[in-house]
Amino acid sequence: MAEHEDDPDRGGRRPVSRTTADRARSGGAHAADDVDVRVDLPPAPARVMPDDEVAVAIDDVAVDPGDLTAVTTGTTSVDVVPALAGAGYRSAARQDPSPYGALLAADGARLRRERVTTDTGSHVAIVADGETAVAPAEVPETAESLTADRLIDVNRTTRPAPQGGMNRFLYEATFHLVNLGDSAKVRAHREMSERIRRRFEGGARFVPVLTRKGGVGKTTVTTLLGMALADARDDRIIAIDANPDRGTLAERVDRQTRETVRDVVAKASSIGGYTDFSRFVSRDETRLDILASDTDPSLSEAFDDNDYNVVAGLAARYYSLVLTDCGTGIVHSVMRATLQRADSIVIVSGGSVDEARLASETLTWLEANGYGELVRNAVVAINLATQGTHLVKVDEIEAHFQSRVREIVRIPYDPQLAAGSVVNWSDLRPVTQHSARELAALVVEGLPVERGH
Repeated sequence: MAEHEDDPDRGGRRPVSRTTADRARSGGAHAADDVDVRVDLPPAPARVMPDDEVAVAIDDVAVDPGDLTAVTTGTTSVDVVPALAGAGYRSAARQDPSPYGALLAADGARLRRERVTTDTGSHVAIVADGETAVAPAEVPETAESLTADRLIDVNRTTRPAPQGGMNRFLYEATFHLVNLGDSAKVRAHREMSERIRRRFEGGARFVPVLTRKGGVGKTTVTTLLGMALADARDDRIIAIDANPDRGTLAERVDRQTRETVRDVVAKASSIGGYTDFSRFVSRDETRLDILASDTDPSLSEAFDDNDYNVVAGLAARYYSLVLTDCGTGIVHSVMRATLQRADSIVIVSGGSVDEARLASETLTWLEANGYGELVRNAVVAINLATQGTHLVKVDEIEAHFQSRVREIVRIPYDPQLAAGSVVNWSDLRPVTQHSARELAALVVEGLPVERGH
């Protein structure tokens, strides 16, 4: 019980604090029962956040809404300043570095300017560090992007049956349980087909096949190139015989018409579509169309640059690729018209010394007459079926042309080609087909994808 005494200064009584000994002296027997114990306790320690809580804690932030009138313009910028200092007990907790300090510092710097954007139509305004930038809005994907390669998960059930050799045999022998996919040979064939199928925009592409010497296989190379292109591509390919000395290109396929380039020129005004034009061409098993030259040498000689431009103009309407089997002369008017339309050229060389030299002289003439770009983009086809090939170093011929043109392809000997008659693509030797397809792929890769590029 507390004790009080009179306090005359304050006009009342005030509590008196005494020790136990004082009360014992003054209180007698009641002193032992009246005990006042005072214990001084230390202040409660501040709560320290564990590191795992600090890492995921959301800081208190002060938001300055700024000028809200910007909402009417479609873009609102709000400054967000993290209140990392003085945020209650967090300030005491962050006096000691934590393992997440670097991460929090990086996030704080990155979020120093919060970007609040709204779509403004075709563009989005982005506010960052006091500067406004305009970035194009994302373009929605079209239906064409949903391809089978993208959506179908290839597995044992959805993978198509393998093609070629041991992989196909193993697939059948295991009752379709083991599917190793296509063989390496089949995959290489498919990859080359994709190269040949390259798409173009902006009209037809023209590829003349030429040389200064006759008898080196220029017509044969034109036939092989056209068949390889038509067999792999799904658009229209035509080969025009523009030889003024009565060309034999049409004799390499089964002729279905006696019409020639002269008939196309004479009836050009009546040709209103592909159906009309197709009456003048012969088509082989690969869907290659061939337009024959005149069989009368006197009429062939009369076929000039104006006539060629009429035929080429009509062909450009209905075909994606136009091959031109040029004559042996390179100074006649048809050659000039052919080169003016050319997007790339194929130079044919034989395997003998004089044939290789004349092919090289053809390149020199082209360079001297302003066709240097065509020379640098040219492909040289070396026909190994000519006489004397086995006596020369073909590697040295290739080394010479590699210094002048873009690519070189060897065309091997094939009995069907040596006969000089109708060529059946399916009957050619595999190595011959491969060489023709390689030539086609290289020619296509040298053509501009878009007109004017």
